[in-house]
Amino acid sequence: MTTKDQNSLERDMPIDIGLCALPDWGLIFVEGSDAVSFLQNQLTNSVLGLNKTIPPEMARTPSSVRLAGYCSPKGRLLASAWLTLAPRDSSSEDRFALFISKDIAASTAKRLSMYVLRSKVKVIDVSNDWSVLGFCSTDNQLNPLTLEDSQIGLQLPDVRVHDQVYGRALIAQPNSTDPKVIQNEIFETWNDLEVLSAIPRIVQATQEQFVPQMINFESVAGVDFKKGCYPGQEIVARSQYRGVIKRRLRLAHVSRDQLNGASFNPGVEIFHGDDASQPAGIVVLSAQSVFDPSRIDLQIECKLEALKHGEIRLGSIDGPVLKMDPLPYPLIEI
Repeated sequence: MTTKDQNSLERDMPIDIGLCALPDWGLIFVEGSDAVSFLQNQLTNSVLGLNKTIPPEMARTPSSVRLAGYCSPKGRLLASAWLTLAPRDSSSEDRFALFISKDIAASTAKRLSMYVLRSKVKVIDVSNDWSVLGFCSTDNQLNPLTLEDSQIGLQLPDVRVHDQVYGRALIAQPNSTDPKVIQNEIFETWNDLEVLSAIPRIVQATQEQFVPQMINFESVAGVDFKKGCYPGQEIVARSQYRGVIKRRLRLAHVSRDQLNGASFNPGVEIFHGDDASQPAGIVVLSAQSVFDPSRIDLQIECKLEALKHGEIRLGSIDGPVLKMDPLPYPLIEI
C-alpha cells in the first residue's frame, strides 16, 4: 500500500481475531514407508529432513513446515499446499499432511495416486472427514498455542498490516472432535490476511495457469532448485535460469463503489487499458478488506510490461481500475 492509502485506512478499527472454520480448505494424507521418496519426486519443494511434529507442539519452522507446488509435465501448477510431517496414530511410518484448497483436493489426490505404482504409499483425501480451522492472532498469541492429541497444526508466515503483525496457523482435526467456539467474522480476517501475505494458493479456477515463478512461488520459498526431478522441473528450472518470466504476482485493490457488479473472484481476467485484444493477467486470490471496508484486496498475476504504464482494469477493458500495492517481500531476481 502507498503511504497515502495507509493513512486513509481506519487504523483504530477493531479486527476480529481468533479461531474460524475454513470451508475452502481441505486435507490430503500421504503416508507409508516410501512417502518421503514419493513426495520428493512429485513436489517443487524438498521434503527431505522435514521434522515430525507431535502434539501439543505445532509445526512452526522451515524444518517442520514447508510450502510446495505440484506441477503438470508442462511446468504449470496444478496445486499448492502447506505440508508438515505428522504422527500417524501408533504407527512409526511417515504421514505427511498437505493443507490444500478443498475444491482441488480430490483431483490432486487422485492424480498423485496414479504415480504410486509399487511404492509403499497411500494418498488419501480426508477433506470430508477432517475439518480445517484457521487461527489469526496478534501480539505473539500463536507462541503459547498448543494442539490436542487429535489435531495437526502448522504456523504460516506472519502478515504485517501497517504497524501490526498478525500471526496465522492452520489446524486440522477429525470431524468427530468436539467443535470449538468459532466466530464467522474471523473468517473474513483470515481471508484478507491470506491475500495481503502475497503468498498464492492455487484453486480450481487457476489450475494450470501459472509456471511457479509467474506467481512468485520461488520468492516465498515454494521451490527448491537444488532438489531432484519432479513433473515439470525442467521447465521451471529453465524459467529461472534463462530469465524468461514476463509475468509476476502483485498486490492490488479496487474500490467497492466502482465494482458495479463486477466479479473479483479467482480466475477473473484483468486487462490493460491500451490492449483490449487479450487479458494482461488474472485474479489469483481476493478478499473483502477488513481494514478498510470500502475496498477489495486482490492478488493478481500480471504481465510485467503492462505494469509499466497505463491502467489495469478488472474483468474487462471498461472494468474498474486496479490500484497497485507493494509486495511484502523482495522478489528473487530472474
